Amino acid sequence: MAYYFRDQKKYIEELKRWEAKMQPKELEEYKMFVKRHKDEEEFDSISFGKLKALYDKYEAQREKKNYEHFFKKPDQENAN
Repeated sequence: MAYYFRDQKKYIEELKRWEAKMQPKELEEYKMFVKRHKDEEEFDSISFGKLKALYDKYEAQREKKNYEHFFKKPDQENAN
């Protein structure tokens, strides 16, 4: 599994807004990841897998907004 330090950073930053909704065990694990990240430690594949699982769990709950209709040009609306 190939991953990069920037992916690790992205996941940690995105999970920051979900801290209040995490279960105690997940929160403890997340805080450990944050400490390791602050020490600029690159995660091994197992730790990165756990971080990605947390990210997938909480980011999947977020509803994705579709704003495409705001950016259509007037001639596209008439054609459809």
